[in-house]
Amino acid sequence: MRLCPNCDLPSPAKRCASCGHLVETSAGFELYAPHQALQGHGYDPAIYAELASLEDRHFWFRARNRLIVHCARKYFPRAQSLLEVGCGTGQVLRALAAAFPGARLHGSELFLEGLAFARDRAPGAQLMQMDATNIPFEDEFDVIGAFDVVEHIEDDERVLSRMHRALKRGGGAIFTVPQHPWLWSEQDVLACHVRRYERGELEAKLRKCGFRVVHSTSFVTILLPALAVSRRAVRQRDADPLREMRIGNITNTLLDIVLRGECALLRTGVRLPVGGSRLVVASKDS
Repeated sequence: MRLCPNCDLPSPAKRCASCGHLVETSAGFELYAPHQALQGHGYDPAIYAELASLEDRHFWFRARNRLIVHCARKYFPRAQSLLEVGCGTGQVLRALAAAFPGARLHGSELFLEGLAFARDRAPGAQLMQMDATNIPFEDEFDVIGAFDVVEHIEDDERVLSRMHRALKRGGGAIFTVPQHPWLWSEQDVLACHVRRYERGELEAKLRKCGFRVVHSTSFVTILLPALAVSRRAVRQRDADPLREMRIGNITNTLLDIVLRGECALLRTGVRLPVGGSRLVVASKDS
């Protein structure tokens, strides 16, 4: 059920029958937070073009996609409706579309620049501009994903509670987040992160918001020492949010092989205690 982003009451039509609010559109996208659609909040939307050109081949994005698709298939194999909150350029949406060809696929992004790329990558998805703290749906989706999104938002618990509301009973959510505050560096500042999560922190917040945690593990574990060294080497004058993505082909191929092995281990059910990132799967039981 769609809700009015202004009064939060059921509103199946673009114009709310209760308060008269009209959902605007731009470039074919519905705008649920139009006042933020072109605001960067410290993040330069112009980097979407280069991001889109780099992420398909980058070892970390490839590894993350493998884990996301594996968890979606394992824990929610009959999902018919999926929403990715903060879909960026649509790289994960495209992978989910291939994994769930018969499902209704939705993607949201705060900035319009990202949605233009997502439309090309996942042409069958329904895309919208939306603020994750005000998801205008209730009992609507089987699965909601947020992949390296909630660490950007100060009030992450509000996002989690809105996601819980937007899920159907029996549905669930999949998250990836950066882990370990001791890894905090200038690179996190450049990426507009407000936190790196402690082990168990996201899980506790999910339970507080009504979820049941069904799976949780670290990943990028094998490369953690190299990641720690790399993060300590970042200086403020290196102000480049895509710095870590610009690596040579040989290095990228070797790291991809390493993380393929790690992903194969994780798919057997092994849970790793430490790692640069964390993956959590949670369900809405009531």
